[in-house]
Amino acid sequence: MMNLNHYICIMKIWAVIILLISTAESVAQQRREDIFSSFVTYDKRMKFDHELRQRVVANTFAMEPDSSNEYRFESACNAISQYQLTGDSIKAGLQKLFNRYQQLEYDTRRALLEAVYAVYPDEFLTEVNTTLSNAVFPKLFAMSAAYLFRNDSSINNGNLIKISMVEQFPGYDTIPLLSELEKFINFRNQQLITNIPDLASLFRHNRNAKRKVIYSLQRWNRDYPGLAIVQYADGRFARHPDGRLMIFEQLARSASNLPYFITNGSTPQGVYSIQGGAVSRNQLIGPTPNFQLTMPYEGRWQQYFQTPDSIPWDSTRNVEAMYNQLMPSNWAGYAPMQEVFNAGKIGRTEIIAHGTTINPEYFKDKPYYPLTPTMGCLCAKELWNISNGRLLISEQYNLVSTFSATPGSKGLFFVINLNNQQKPVTRADIEAIVKRYEAE
Repeated sequence: MMNLNHYICIMKIWAVIILLISTAESVAQQRREDIFSSFVTYDKRMKFDHELRQRVVANTFAMEPDSSNEYRFESACNAISQYQLTGDSIKAGLQKLFNRYQQLEYDTRRALLEAVYAVYPDEFLTEVNTTLSNAVFPKLFAMSAAYLFRNDSSINNGNLIKISMVEQFPGYDTIPLLSELEKFINFRNQQLITNIPDLASLFRHNRNAKRKVIYSLQRWNRDYPGLAIVQYADGRFARHPDGRLMIFEQLARSASNLPYFITNGSTPQGVYSIQGGAVSRNQLIGPTPNFQLTMPYEGRWQQYFQTPDSIPWDSTRNVEAMYNQLMPSNWAGYAPMQEVFNAGKIGRTEIIAHGTTINPEYFKDKPYYPLTPTMGCLCAKELWNISNGRLLISEQYNLVSTFSATPGSKGLFFVINLNNQQKPVTRADIEAIVKRYEAE
């Protein structure tokens, strides 16, 4: 376990950077013209970038890791993952950590594996093969397995990984994380080419239940942005005054792009419960109102299912069956819709739908530019005026405003991969789907 002093030091590194370049923002900003962030201004972004690259990463990787400075390497790995940083000195620094992997604390190992998964997809295969073989913690085994399986998803390689899992974790089928890893290896390749159920049936189901719903429609390859649409409780989809469907750009890719069942992985598919809105004090999320979402197993079941507190919760209820009743049977039987249920059971939490103040220039060569990845949340496109700290474009504000245009702050939020086309989800994709439903 990391000792308390090292944990505090890691927090201080990031806190100092934030304090150097920003001050606390108001939490009561609701009108678009009132939304302001000093964090996005040019001088603050330049100062942040210097601190990030020099103090957090370069100065750390110039050291030799030992027990007195290891916490700095963990923080550097977290920065590399989030901001997609690469280069010879970074690669050499990661190699230093692999060279003493067995002496590292658990949290540093986890951060190292996340960083190499994020930015070096095939440069550390030998090292990760070794971490897999020596893994005694299920999460580190799963992260190593995901790295190796992404590089070679053949049946033979999948079988080799599963053999290692059985040998190293004889009771793996009692460990939710490893059970999900096994399913991921067994079925992911087939899921990529399997057609989803009829979306019109899902739209009808929610119309009949009189729910407010947001659908975030994505690609299997989360490098490509998706689009969100809003369905009101009467079954209508939100449209502009001229009749055009309202769509909102949204990225469901985490910075690491780890699988959905691993901490900081990309957003799991399935059904989230909208608990209302909030304004974050997190400078990287920014001051635009966000959607507070809960996952299965996160907090109280009454909260997730939005049942009145006045009705006592029966702990013997079959929550999996209740979850499946949020969808028509054809969708409940579609395995990818169980991702969020299983991820919640494993322990993933705190996935919300928010905006961003992160400088998109870190990702200028990525397919999702100018959207910015997160630690697993759904992130809408936001662009800022770097001179005055005001919004230029906010798909997040527009989405929140559209959802709030009819009564009720709660509802459901569906995340669905449409297919594996290697391009962003388009307006034409979504309009064709909605038109089929509306033509019935």
